[in-house]
Amino acid sequence: MNIQLKKLDAVSAEITVDLVKADYEEKVNKAIKDYAKRAQMPGFRPGKVPMSLIQKRVGTSFKAEEVEKMASNELYKYLTENKVDILGSPLQSENQKELDIEKDDFTFVFDVALRPEFDATLTDKDKIVYYDIKAGDKEVDEQVSRLCQQAAHPENAEEYQDGDVVRGTLTELENGAPKAEGLVVENASLMPRYFKEEDAKKLFEGAKVGSQITFNPWNANKENEGEMASLLKIDKSEVVNHTGDFLLEITEFSRMVPAKLDQELFDLYYKDSNIKTEEDFRARIKQDMEQQMAADSDYRFLLDVREYLAKKVGKLQFAEKFLKRIMKANNPKMEDKAIDENFEKSIEELQWQMERDQLVKQTEIKVTDEELHQTAVQAARFQFAQYGINNIPDQYLENYAKDMLTKEEQRANLMERAIETKLSSALKNVVKLNRKSVTLEEFNKLFEK
Repeated sequence: MNIQLKKLDAVSAEITVDLVKADYEEKVNKAIKDYAKRAQMPGFRPGKVPMSLIQKRVGTSFKAEEVEKMASNELYKYLTENKVDILGSPLQSENQKELDIEKDDFTFVFDVALRPEFDATLTDKDKIVYYDIKAGDKEVDEQVSRLCQQAAHPENAEEYQDGDVVRGTLTELENGAPKAEGLVVENASLMPRYFKEEDAKKLFEGAKVGSQITFNPWNANKENEGEMASLLKIDKSEVVNHTGDFLLEITEFSRMVPAKLDQELFDLYYKDSNIKTEEDFRARIKQDMEQQMAADSDYRFLLDVREYLAKKVGKLQFAEKFLKRIMKANNPKMEDKAIDENFEKSIEELQWQMERDQLVKQTEIKVTDEELHQTAVQAARFQFAQYGINNIPDQYLENYAKDMLTKEEQRANLMERAIETKLSSALKNVVKLNRKSVTLEEFNKLFEK
């Protein structure tokens, strides 16, 4: 056996694996003998088929299988033992000659992409901007308003206001009068704000309890069968028979009224805190917002680290033709044009991944199982917070996080998040920070570029 690596240029190489009969003969014979023990053929008892017939029947295919397997195994063994740092997986060379399995000696040729050499090490001589986001009165006011709205409660009103739920009795009409055997829907509930027809919305302006309004629900909802079925409390298949006018006699307006800034609201969001006044409540909101925005600052910091390294390291050389072949192999249905269009972006991501790997090694970052679990808990808490659900019991979050970690793709994403969180934190103690205090509005504008 002979294995040779030939560099084609700085980032690509060709590896040749030469096999002779002595290398593979024993494995091929063993595979054939193992097969012979269980082989069945008409006229012979199981396991008693003559070896000559076995050889004729499967010898060639077993030989091809074992030779190719050995070539692949020896290739990877060579790469490991010689610490050849490659990108992606080796591919059979386009220069590979078709194998003549009847011969005794074989030559396999593989193409590999070599990882480009570069240095992404950072020190205190590297100066990178870090944005400290401050929550202003405007942001705190908006958050207070959101929290009050989330804790809103329904109250009855005497006169319609946009956003109210309107309840009453719906009577189906025909020629302006109640339709014989027509629908009568008691306690019908609707929200004119969400009508698709503006003229229908206007009919409710100034309406009061006891008002009677004639309108066409079918037109108001732009012929939405689902909305009509829900409003009229009938099956969707029946909606087509009730597309005319209805009379609504209003019995109630229900209005969601934002919660007051009182102890009940403070305890709802911060039950275990000693918040007694609006000033305390706003201060805690400001604190929570700035803690949450600190994670945004860290995220932005890592983006700026990436941009800084792109300039410091420069554009690396890659085995582009080979990497496109890998993309094609991994996405066989992807057209060559699409590969070309996405290649530059893929290379940018690859370079950052390599730079990040160096930084992780430099800062000796490792993510423990507990840290990964806590990342999942934080992700779960954030998901619920997006829907205004802030007081989720810890046990529920724990179970939700465990479920996320059982899913391979989610686990991989959470691991990436944990690594980048730790890397951002570590690099703040490595480089020199150019700290800038910004408002949330100013910070958000950074992402408009």
